[in-house]
Amino acid sequence: MAKIISGKELSARLKAEMAAEVATFPARYGRVPHLAVILVGEDPGSVSYVTGKAKASAEVGIRNTTIRKPATITEQELLDIIAGLNADDGVDGILVQLPLPRHIDEDRVIAAIDERKDVDGFHPLNVAALWQKQSCTLPCTPKGIVKMLKTAGVEIAGKRAVVIGRSNIVGLPVSKLLLDENATVTMTHSRTRDLAEETRRAEILVVAIGRPKFVTADMVSEGAVVIDVGVNRDPETGKLCGDVDYAAVAEKASVITPVPGGVGPMTICCLMENTIECFLRRF
Repeated sequence: MAKIISGKELSARLKAEMAAEVATFPARYGRVPHLAVILVGEDPGSVSYVTGKAKASAEVGIRNTTIRKPATITEQELLDIIAGLNADDGVDGILVQLPLPRHIDEDRVIAAIDERKDVDGFHPLNVAALWQKQSCTLPCTPKGIVKMLKTAGVEIAGKRAVVIGRSNIVGLPVSKLLLDENATVTMTHSRTRDLAEETRRAEILVVAIGRPKFVTADMVSEGAVVIDVGVNRDPETGKLCGDVDYAAVAEKASVITPVPGGVGPMTICCLMENTIECFLRRF
C-alpha cells in the first residue's frame, strides 16, 4: 500500500511556521502582508476557494481583503479595481479568482495585475521569468507539488516524470519545475497516442486532466509516485474525487496524494507563501 502524502498535514505545519515569521513583521516592517482577493459572481466553487484563502490568511496572520462584485461587472470596471490595487502601497498581493464571466477577457485581466503583486504567478512576465530560469513568483499548485515530493523524500533528479495535462495553471509550469529539479519530463494530454503506455513509464506521475478517476491501476507502474491534482465529483457517489482511481492505484504506487486533503491545501499554503514573498521584496 502506498505512502500517503497529506497536503493537509504538511500545509498546517508550514502555515504555523509562516505565522511565527509574520508575527515578527509589525516590529520589523511596521505592518503585515496584505492580500486582496477579487471575487466576481457567486460560483459555488469560487466562493469556496475564496473562503479557504481568507481562512488561511487568518491562520498565518496575513491581512485579507475580499472584494466581491456581481457577475454583471464590466471588464473595464474590473480593470479599474485592479489599477487601484496596483497603486495602493498597502496592498502586497492581488488575486482575481478564476474563472471569470465569459464577457471578461481573463488574459487581459491577469496582464493588468502588477507582476510584483501577482501572487498566483500567472502574469506573462512571471511566466516568462519561470521559463528563463529567472527570479519570479511561482504558480501555487506546481510549487506545492514540488514541496510535497521533497517532503516525502522523493528523489526527483534523474527520474522519468510524466505529466497528464498541459494547462497554463498546472501542466505546463509543473513540467518546468520538474525539469528544473533535473527530472526527465514527458508531457501528455488528451491527444496523446497510447497514453497508458506513456504513463506506465513514469516513476513520477502528475495527473491534472480534470476527469474523475481517469487514471486506472493498469496505467501505473509498480512503485510509481502519483500526484493527483484533480478535484471532481464522482458521478456514482457524488463525493469529491481526483483524476486518479485512488483505491486501485494506491495498491501499486509507492507514494500517492489523496483527494481531498492532498494537493489542494498545499495550493493555498503556497499562496500564503507567495504573498509573504511579494511583501518582503518591497523592503
